[in-house]
Amino acid sequence: MIKDTIVDGFQNAPHRSLYHALGMTDEEMSRPLIGVVCSYNEIVPGHTNLDKIAQAVKLGVAMAGGTPIMFPAITVCDGIAMGHTGMKYSLVTRDLIADSTEAMVRAHGFDGLVMIPNCDKNVPGLLMAAARLNIPTVFVSGGPMLAGRVNGKKRSLSSMFEAVGAYTAGKINEEQLTEFERKVCPTCGSCSGMYTANSMNCLTEVLGMGLKGNGTIPAVYSARIELAKHAGMQVMELVKKNIRPRDIMTAAAIKNAITADMALGCSTNSMLHLPAIANECGVPFDLDEVNEISEKTPNLCHLAPAGPTYMEDLNEAGGVHAVLKELEALNLLDTSVLTCTGKTMKENLEGVVNLDEEVIRKPENAFGKTGGIAVLKGNLAPDGCVVKRAAVAPEMLVHEGPAKVFESEEECIAAIYGGKIVKGDVVVIRYEGPAGGPGMREMLSPTSAIAGMGLDKDVALITDGRFSGATRGASIGHVSPEAVSGGIIAYVKDGDIISIDIPNYSIKLNVSDEEIEKRKAEMPIKKKEVSGYLKRYAAQVSSADKGAIINK
Repeated sequence: MIKDTIVDGFQNAPHRSLYHALGMTDEEMSRPLIGVVCSYNEIVPGHTNLDKIAQAVKLGVAMAGGTPIMFPAITVCDGIAMGHTGMKYSLVTRDLIADSTEAMVRAHGFDGLVMIPNCDKNVPGLLMAAARLNIPTVFVSGGPMLAGRVNGKKRSLSSMFEAVGAYTAGKINEEQLTEFERKVCPTCGSCSGMYTANSMNCLTEVLGMGLKGNGTIPAVYSARIELAKHAGMQVMELVKKNIRPRDIMTAAAIKNAITADMALGCSTNSMLHLPAIANECGVPFDLDEVNEISEKTPNLCHLAPAGPTYMEDLNEAGGVHAVLKELEALNLLDTSVLTCTGKTMKENLEGVVNLDEEVIRKPENAFGKTGGIAVLKGNLAPDGCVVKRAAVAPEMLVHEGPAKVFESEEECIAAIYGGKIVKGDVVVIRYEGPAGGPGMREMLSPTSAIAGMGLDKDVALITDGRFSGATRGASIGHVSPEAVSGGIIAYVKDGDIISIDIPNYSIKLNVSDEEIEKRKAEMPIKKKEVSGYLKRYAAQVSSADKGAIINK
């Protein structure tokens, strides 16, 4: 065991003295040391219950003969950080989380890990760390929030942001806005739709790193505590069998995750995180393969914001495994892959049943014949850009219109609320990419304002930044190369006609090559003055099509 190198023998007596300082007994030191990486804090709603999850995990580890030792990981609440400079510090934490977890584990010699994340960058950051460290690891998340209810209808955080747009447009009054404010987020947990946090938590099951139910059991259910205890017990089995993350997160598992992503209708942010996780696993990730998988994978789920169902509904329908069961029947998965149960995916799917064919559609009744995400390419994004196709109104799948160009999210929001965006427009927000932002801000405020004002079926948005999983409409992000790297998006002007064809994976700026070259000489690239961590991040981060990874 790894811990033997720092615990056993006379030469490690100083180390043992420090363990005694913790109140640790000789018996505890003789057992496998299991790191419990807990992201508990008091500012993120998805993390305020993680102390209880951690205690349950520790009980599970101890019951199975291990010694649990907890240490923290950070996270940012994207909802609270939204719409201001704080959002620059969201995506960048993914690498801080991976790096700091690596440092803690390597320094202290753990034999196994239980990761306890829940929110947007926290889940992929810890998956990256797990792959990098490659010691036996199980994930157990904090679970999704229950949906709120306003006027008898289920609601979530995206409803709240859209309510702001509706209030601005005079469609609801202040009293109605306040009702949304107080009711849409009724419990702790990750926000209740298929947003980024829940997308990634669901994909822990598909990747084989989380037990059945990890993505969907609501945060406030007692079953979540039971799951945490089982995760603590299961990591001990992985330690005994020496089953490691890179044994589980193989190229086949990554491909399974893309497939399930398409069926579930996950957040576009998964197209940043899966490449980054694959990179840590040493697995190539080809963005072009996403469309190939999408072409043969039906979209089986329409959870909020794409539809009226929520994570609690998916859980009652059988959860992620019920979706995998439908995909298995279509021969779209490699079910021979190993999982953290110690069994193959095929074995895990035995006896699984789809309990609600409205929440998880049968393939013959799918919401769409193709997957929930599409990668578009063209002169405006030669290296690709991403759209959540499942959340786009049918009439916006093909769209052509004049550009309205903004150099930042703030400029765009002011224009939207000022009534300067009209039907047919293609809103372009640039200099918000990984390096140009820096930090690639998630922009739910402009997309939800447009939706709340009733323009989501008439207006498209394009950015080198990214959009929230709570975004709906023709919102196209991750434009690569980004503006600060000299991407064509830097040279778009107001009034330029942009053509979008999502079914044919195409995006085009209808300006001649000669005109673009002329503009390159006339329009200098703009770089923002930043300091501290953001300055270091901007200098090292890759483009979005590579997963916004830190270049080594």
